[in-house]
Amino acid sequence: MLVIGLIREGKIPADNRVALTPAQCKFLTKNFADIQIKVQPSPNRSYKDSEYVQAGIELSEDLNDCNLLLGIKEVPVDQLIPNKRYMFFSHTKKMQPYNQGLMRAMVEKGITLIDYECLEHKDGQRIIGFGFFAGIVGAHNGIMAYGNKTGEFHLPRVHKAKDYRELIHSYFGLKLPPVKIAVTGSGRVAHGILEIMNLMDAQEVEPEDYLSKEFDYPVYVQLKGADLYSHKVTGKYSREHFHDHPEEYDCLFEKYCYQTDILMNGIYWSPETPRLFSLDMLKKPEFRIKTIADITDDKYGSVPCNLGDSTISNPVYGVNIMTGEKTEPYIDGSIDIMAVGNLPNELPRDASRFFGEQLIKYILNDIRKGGSELIEKATILNKGQLTGYFDYMEEYAGTK
Repeated sequence: MLVIGLIREGKIPADNRVALTPAQCKFLTKNFADIQIKVQPSPNRSYKDSEYVQAGIELSEDLNDCNLLLGIKEVPVDQLIPNKRYMFFSHTKKMQPYNQGLMRAMVEKGITLIDYECLEHKDGQRIIGFGFFAGIVGAHNGIMAYGNKTGEFHLPRVHKAKDYRELIHSYFGLKLPPVKIAVTGSGRVAHGILEIMNLMDAQEVEPEDYLSKEFDYPVYVQLKGADLYSHKVTGKYSREHFHDHPEEYDCLFEKYCYQTDILMNGIYWSPETPRLFSLDMLKKPEFRIKTIADITDDKYGSVPCNLGDSTISNPVYGVNIMTGEKTEPYIDGSIDIMAVGNLPNELPRDASRFFGEQLIKYILNDIRKGGSELIEKATILNKGQLTGYFDYMEEYAGTK
């Protein structure tokens, strides 16, 4: 019997997303006799406790009899139940310093951790995540910020819409000026960005035309790996080699800085990866970018003028192009940065529904049947011990 417990999010600020919606819980318990679900009450979820009760799901503070606990963000150390199996985004696989205490506590408490981020198809593509809705909300916020900067149009805030359908209705009658928008990336984040580009009637153009022409209507260009990077010696791009050795590549984005009004950044970044541009380039008169939606949001990362997270309540800040210091948004002499780290929380019900669908479609059946190679490769800890796939974390986890 698989007894699933939906835990209350404990990280502050509290996350309002869920791993399974009430309708999805009802589907699972109705169609699988060997699945039970309990939900820990929470005042912060986008789906109310009463909606789970109406779906026939038990509310319970006590989840000790559950053998799979599902959350979203990191679980506070004092809320970990010893010897339990958890699934959540632990943000530990890169040995992030700020979560070392959590990792060591999970080792001490004999926790089994399956990390959503590590669930991958055989080709390395991540199976589940919130990237698509991060792209949707980030693209909307980026366009909104440009409108606020120029005064040419106005968009409402995403979180004021009841759901995605209502958000789309806010685009009726919207006419964007003839802006040029660069979209970087090819994964789920980029797919979400492109969804908004198409809904706002921005037209896709090829890189050659984007760089050489001006248009009297809004356009965007999608820049994938081969458009953005080339090997320092061969001048070529290999996706697999780039991911293994990003430090051996140069970035080709500089020429787009002089032809772009809005940058929508959706690329994965690591410290070894070359940045899209340098801070010194901001000072050049021909540097054209006015607004950056850094949706993948790495502080001082691929976008070097990302000075750290903004918030849902205040999603945009300015950066002085001469000094690099943070300023108020929408003022002369500054570039505007949208760098919200929890973008899907602005559309939490839609994002949760999408996430739960992937969880049901690709993951839970394997767990029901006792596991699989897919689950094994995403298991960082097994009863408090690092698995073979993650033994590089020994010192970080305190198991060496």
